[in-house]
Amino acid sequence: MTATTALLVLEDGRSFEGKAYGATGSTLGEIVFNTGMTGYQETLTDPSYHRQIVVMTAPHIGNTGVNDEDDESRQIWVAGYVVRDPARRPSNWRSQRNLEDDLRDQGIVGISGIDTRQLTRILREGVMRAGIFSGEDLAPGGQRLTTDELVERVKGGAAMAGAHLADEASTDEPYTVAPADGVEEIAHVVAVDLGIKAMTPHLMAERGIRVTVVPSSWTGEQILAENPDGVFFSNGPGDPAAATGPVTALKQILDAKVPFFGICFGNQMLGRALGFETYKLQFGHRGINQPVMDRTTGKVEVTAHNHGFAVDAPLDGDTDSPAGYGRVKVSHVCLNDDVVEGLECLDLPAFSVQYHPEAAAGPHDAAYLFDRFVSVMKGERA
Repeated sequence: MTATTALLVLEDGRSFEGKAYGATGSTLGEIVFNTGMTGYQETLTDPSYHRQIVVMTAPHIGNTGVNDEDDESRQIWVAGYVVRDPARRPSNWRSQRNLEDDLRDQGIVGISGIDTRQLTRILREGVMRAGIFSGEDLAPGGQRLTTDELVERVKGGAAMAGAHLADEASTDEPYTVAPADGVEEIAHVVAVDLGIKAMTPHLMAERGIRVTVVPSSWTGEQILAENPDGVFFSNGPGDPAAATGPVTALKQILDAKVPFFGICFGNQMLGRALGFETYKLQFGHRGINQPVMDRTTGKVEVTAHNHGFAVDAPLDGDTDSPAGYGRVKVSHVCLNDDVVEGLECLDLPAFSVQYHPEAAAGPHDAAYLFDRFVSVMKGERA
């Protein structure tokens, strides 16, 4: 066995042997797959992947290198990284360094050279916990650990169900993103950072919104004390059922009838605040090519996704909010599996989507939703 050997071990006992990619050592997490052909830098720095090992279904990764402009947050968040064929050298005019160097520098343990197609077919049966092991963590003192021993380590890792992770991915202190240069300020929004991506306040700033980004631990009273024209809840990691604090804060926002917009985890927070349940998907939606219908317009959009949980709400007709917030309808639905992809309150100025209209990386079909938020803050119907 060479020092570059790595082993990916699944919770069910299946394993894949390949080469170490990035840092050597060991890592545990929920293993999921991403179907995006591009945008690996944005994927790696998306806080919603906190505590997850990400498998890229595209076979060739790293060919455009990495740069200092496309990161979606302050660090790489994935727990581990799995690729089939890493690029030997990057080739892009914007590239500043090699992807593997970034992974190594930030201590991200990965594996390459395995059959990611076969692995993805396994994960379509249902995501599970996994571990990547290399170097001394695979063979301490030169004696390789057995697969059974490694499976026991994997089973000792934390499950995603029941995990409250938003506080770990959130900012420690509030900060402000001013309207873009030359754009007149039209509104002030408090954005609750549950694991926010940098492109989100950027797109609001382009529309003249001054964004105050605040920690996930902020209460409804703290948010309302900022006197916002609107409140935004971001994407983020973990089980929405465990995020009781943000749900409580959101109920206070709804009670105050302040315009609200939520993305991804923010959609799940709205669903739970309205009294609906959430549930874990079999293998989730992760990629930049998911078809969603906007039922308001009938338009089908190609959208970017990253979620393993969804809201359990009736798809057809208007529904009374179980928590007493009036009528609610499912505004967007995934055409692959009929998963709820958006909610709209009919008696309150609040709406949300499960996917990522900021689309970094990904298509821009849904960028209009930020304009819709502006309309809601102006008192118009979504």
